[in-house]
Amino acid sequence: MKKVILITGATSGIGYKTAEYLANQGNIVYGAGRRVEKLADLKNVKAIQLDMTDESSMQLAVDTIIETEGCIDVLVNNAGYGSYGAIEDVTIEEAKQQFEVNVFGLARLTQLVLPHMREQRLGRIINTSSMGGRLTTYFGAWYHATKYAVEAFSDALRMEVAEFGIEVSVIEPGGIKTDWGFIAADKLADSAKGGAYEAAALKTSKGMKKQYSSNMLSNPMVVTKAISKAINRNKPKPRYLIGFAAKPLVFLHAILPTRLFDKIMKSAS
Repeated sequence: MKKVILITGATSGIGYKTAEYLANQGNIVYGAGRRVEKLADLKNVKAIQLDMTDESSMQLAVDTIIETEGCIDVLVNNAGYGSYGAIEDVTIEEAKQQFEVNVFGLARLTQLVLPHMREQRLGRIINTSSMGGRLTTYFGAWYHATKYAVEAFSDALRMEVAEFGIEVSVIEPGGIKTDWGFIAADKLADSAKGGAYEAAALKTSKGMKKQYSSNMLSNPMVVTKAISKAINRNKPKPRYLIGFAAKPLVFLHAILPTRLFDKIMKSAS
């Protein structure tokens, strides 16, 4: 059955591939982002301007889709970014910006879409988190804090909206071969320059780049297919833990003593 889908962060990476994939399934897909010109090659995707930190932009996007299609069946909250750095080195302004995009923007867009889903007593909300919403890597404090928040938000939301026929799923990717790791590594190295954490941060940054240059990470398509399952299954899973190292690391985090797991994560960086 054809669905009206709004996916954020659709102008690059996983969001771009997912928008294309869902449109090719015959759905009406609105790909949202700030640089909508990047969606020009996706003829089956309807590009829509959206800034996750701008209230009027989010309101206009939702209103436009409702006026055009009459409903929004699926919201895929995929927009987000990772900024690494020691807690002491990352400015509070940068930390707040991460929360604005990864948490508060996601939450506000959800608020705007929910009344329409409640009215039709049907809907799917899919929030892209990370295995990093269930464990923490070295120098990733602010990023992980946002993903832990997305996990808690999604759990509470799922309970609240179940009676209205709305399903909520969380996508928790592990290591995925995208530019994400290179961007996070560069931010880590830049934030530590001249500071107390510089040596450790540069070593970790180099390790991240080596990892993301390798062939051991998962293809982004595993995330796209998980999102598709969350949309199309009659009873979607609350969580989709997928991709390189996601399941073993979350398992180890649950069973190992905390200090031992800390040591493993530091040595792996």
